[in-house]
Amino acid sequence: MRRLASVLVVFAMAAAMAALSIPAHAAARLTAAFTLTGNQGKFVVSNPNSTAVTGWSIAFELPSGVTASNAQNATISQTGTKVKLTPAFYINTVKANGNTEPYSPTFTLSSAVQPTKCTINNANCDGSGDPPPPDAPVTATYSASGTRGKFVVNNNTDAALNGWTITFDLPAGVTASSADNGSISQSGRSVTLSPAHYNTNVAAHGSTEPYSPTFTLSSASAEPDNCRINDVRCDGAADTPPAAPGNLRSPVKTTKTVSLAWDAATPGSLPIVGYQVYKGSDLATTVTGTTATVSGLTPNTEYTFTVKTKDRKGTLSPASTALKVTTNNSGDDTQPPTAPTNLRSTAKSSSTVTLTWGASTDNKEVANYEIYSGSTLLTTSTTTTATVSGLSPSTEYTFTVKARDTYDNVSEASNAVKVTTDDIIGSGYARVGYFVQWGIYGRQYFVRNLDTTGVAAKLTHLNYAFGNIDPVNLTCLQGVTKGTTGNPQDPSQGDGSGDADADYGRPMSAGQSVDGVADTGWEKLRGNFNQLKKLKAKYPNLKILISLGGWTYSKYFSDVAATDAARKKFVASCIDTYIKGNLPTYNAAGGPGSAAGIFDGIDLDWEWPGSEGHAGNHIGANDKQNNTLLIAEFRKQLDALTTETGKRYQLTAFTPADPAKIEAGWDLPEVAKSLDIFNVQGYDFHGSGSDNSWEPNRAGHQANLYADNDDPYNFHFSVENAVNAYLQAGVNPRKIAIGLAYYGRGWQGVADGGKSGEWQSATGAAPGQFQDEAGTRGYSNLLASVPGCTIKHDEQSVATYCYTGNGGQWWTFDDTWTIAKKTAWLRSKNLLGVMIWEMSGDPGTLTNAVDAGLR
Repeated sequence: MRRLASVLVVFAMAAAMAALSIPAHAAARLTAAFTLTGNQGKFVVSNPNSTAVTGWSIAFELPSGVTASNAQNATISQTGTKVKLTPAFYINTVKANGNTEPYSPTFTLSSAVQPTKCTINNANCDGSGDPPPPDAPVTATYSASGTRGKFVVNNNTDAALNGWTITFDLPAGVTASSADNGSISQSGRSVTLSPAHYNTNVAAHGSTEPYSPTFTLSSASAEPDNCRINDVRCDGAADTPPAAPGNLRSPVKTTKTVSLAWDAATPGSLPIVGYQVYKGSDLATTVTGTTATVSGLTPNTEYTFTVKTKDRKGTLSPASTALKVTTNNSGDDTQPPTAPTNLRSTAKSSSTVTLTWGASTDNKEVANYEIYSGSTLLTTSTTTTATVSGLSPSTEYTFTVKARDTYDNVSEASNAVKVTTDDIIGSGYARVGYFVQWGIYGRQYFVRNLDTTGVAAKLTHLNYAFGNIDPVNLTCLQGVTKGTTGNPQDPSQGDGSGDADADYGRPMSAGQSVDGVADTGWEKLRGNFNQLKKLKAKYPNLKILISLGGWTYSKYFSDVAATDAARKKFVASCIDTYIKGNLPTYNAAGGPGSAAGIFDGIDLDWEWPGSEGHAGNHIGANDKQNNTLLIAEFRKQLDALTTETGKRYQLTAFTPADPAKIEAGWDLPEVAKSLDIFNVQGYDFHGSGSDNSWEPNRAGHQANLYADNDDPYNFHFSVENAVNAYLQAGVNPRKIAIGLAYYGRGWQGVADGGKSGEWQSATGAAPGQFQDEAGTRGYSNLLASVPGCTIKHDEQSVATYCYTGNGGQWWTFDDTWTIAKKTAWLRSKNLLGVMIWEMSGDPGTLTNAVDAGLR
């Protein structure tokens, strides 16, 4: 049996129970009499009360090596010598002055022995000893069989319990999934178990049996810990606060600072999350470790410090023993230390750099070292090494170190060292694919297809498109289902739009599910998000990002970026909704933490700052500057979350190929300090819209690698020209992914012109894959649905097209030939990889070509 201290009944120290006789017992208490026939054990539970008793379990011990199994009328679990017996729902209530016969629980013992230390509901099974403590109003009792765990919620009050949620922790690396009679979500070690609609309410003096929630743990030996139901301990006991820290001391002091250290405190009923350091009665700082430095002090002044422990619920311990420290007198020493020497980098990652240097000397004592990037103080260290975190991938930094003595004299800077952080991939190349929310409708492309076509194993990133902006609150928008208008040029097309049904409300069938398990329709997380969660479990190295904006949903980006307050509010809302997973309730789905752990970061698709995009999009004169500040705010808040969770969150953006759009909205050197990946648009260079807007009268390549010598337009778009704009601005090539088109742009009425339709006159957009998407077809649909379209390759510009003949259709797209050419080119330029719009067009052929080209 696995034992959960905060959930399971406490084993009482009772004497061995006789096999056939029961001593006198105290009134109003359940008893349990054990009999043994061969190797078959049996407990008969009796209720001497004049009223029925609901909710009981039996705990006992067996000699080492003896096991209990094959329970009837109950479930049994065992850990070592300790065993727990939980009744089936039909004997969970014992009638007044009655017992569990003829359905008393039985089980098989591996050796014919008597159980010892038997308790039922915290009291001795034979009725002796002190009575059990009063029932808590609501409790949750845990049991397990193999990897399958179960919580029974008991309502011990005279009124119905309207709603409950159970939270608990698991050991690092252990996951909980596949809930029945409820839904389960997990973020790190923290797990939330929510009821299904039919067991949300628990009757007075009732329980959730026979519909108690069950779930699967990835390790049979794992034990849930820190269990709480409706934020109260699952066993109903009162929380105990943590102990005060001990041995408070000051290892180092200066004229302006005091460094403190203490011994780790003993936790109470909840884990310790940090310590609060007080200067007198004022809170000076809060830290997660057992050291702190209090700064801003006055020289030659006595201060009194104390420290309190803080648990996960915010409960504080008593204060530590007070420590009095007098800061140094600055007049006692004016000589600075010598400068640190031989500064060098000894390790690095995509977000950290480890530095080491030679020690400084001082006539008094060196207090610490300060690590700088330029003039910015990044961190301090009391040793001659430090790891600087929170850095941007593929970015060059210049570091120096200064020594500070105990009288706050600061040395000259050390030698400068330049270090470039690793890229976000580490080795190899990025393969970023977009999955479109609406693909599950007409395209019939589900998250499952990413697995069955084999492409999920070949991607490094999957961007989920798109999240919208609330036009009223100017926050990330979720929890709505409102269709867009049929007119693609309607300025209000995206206002208030979203598809919570596709995101997390729609139940998926077994045939649409990644693991082949259908949704019941009562889970808190359904739809695409639940399938993304399952995909991530199957491919743990795949990074999944939420993409915000896109062509239709970029209307209010200018507004949310316009002020510092608006930026902070918007970013916080997006992180809360998607990274923390606090989805609005929709159709009984969603709720706090329901989508936690799905998204590894955020992809920004503002189309376009400072430039025209979708009709009606807001454009501001300061969009370029505000775009930089918005991206920096995302990086800042994501890094702040990293300090809480220990996980780094990625930040990427879809960025333009048009030099005019770059100039209007993108300060590339500044933005590069925050972004992990620039997903550079490598397509839509030419095309005809569904309403015959854009370029209806001339066919042309939409994704050529090189500028086409025959291109009649003034500016010659190409992937190479687009990427060069970023490289010339100083963006590290290992931050750049080039866009690939898994779809075609098409025209009809295209003249031959002796060039098989290239750059020739046309009469408008060709019929599309869908009625409202003229001029556009997914790659696989294009090949299957445009008869007689002969594929041709333009060797000079590296572009693929197909043409049905004079006056017919002409389509431009990427295929395996262009992908091979483009991947070879990007490797020669040391670029990070490719970005794909979008995955539903590919039966697997194109992504296989990407994978082959980037190996």
